[in-house]
Amino acid sequence: MKTLGYYNGKIDEIERMTVPMNDRASWFGDGVYDAQMCRNGHIFGLDEHVERFFGNAQALRIEMPVDREGLKALLKDLVARMDTGDLFVYYQVTRGGGPREHSFPVGKGNLWVTLTPRKVNDGLQPIRLITVEDTRFFHCNLKTLNLIPSVMASQRAKEAGCQESVFYRPGGRVTEGSHSNVHIIRDGCLYTAPTDNLILPGLARKHLLALCRGELNIPVREEAFTLEDLFGADEVLITSSSALIRRGCEIDGKPVGCRCPELYARIRGAVMGEYERETR
Repeated sequence: MKTLGYYNGKIDEIERMTVPMNDRASWFGDGVYDAQMCRNGHIFGLDEHVERFFGNAQALRIEMPVDREGLKALLKDLVARMDTGDLFVYYQVTRGGGPREHSFPVGKGNLWVTLTPRKVNDGLQPIRLITVEDTRFFHCNLKTLNLIPSVMASQRAKEAGCQESVFYRPGGRVTEGSHSNVHIIRDGCLYTAPTDNLILPGLARKHLLALCRGELNIPVREEAFTLEDLFGADEVLITSSSALIRRGCEIDGKPVGCRCPELYARIRGAVMGEYERETR
């Protein structure tokens, strides 16, 4: 298969798949999701992503239609059906279906999976960014399907010829990107936003911090930083599950970062090395 779609046991090319209109994703965006890269048929960070997926579903009281091991086995089986082992693996669960009514229906959720060919970004090419005031809700720490603010911010970046938007709150606190985590390096130290309800603690972020604290021996400070800090940083780092690590070279049309090429090369080498080892 070139692409693959799965919905409650039905499997076909994505373009031929259909979803019932009464799925609560259509009514309310009522569900949670997760996603990760796959290389050589090996899904990167599978246990961590599935654990987060189940944790988000539990936080919204969505009854899962499979258990953790069942989902992992299903994902591996679906990957094996593909023509290539280099894939973007996406899955979500919605709170079942039924008439449009705000209160919860009784029963298990609907499980969706999509697989599309994609190679991981190698992190060599710097990217351009814009800043966007963060007017999202206060549960940014959950990967829900309600992503309209992120969609609009991502579109603004695209129209500006940039690759990502950086959210900030009133007062100038930087939170995260529209679909990524944002970090800065200053005086040899990595700064990253604390894991409160204003950011999604990405798993690529988790791996970056572990590598910095471990083999790279780079100091890490999990504390809020501002737009002023962002524009004055030695490096601006962007992490996500679909593009493990990239560096920013421009924000709002102004040059930023890219002042520590050797340090970035070390960090990027460690991140990509871990990915390649685990997906060999």
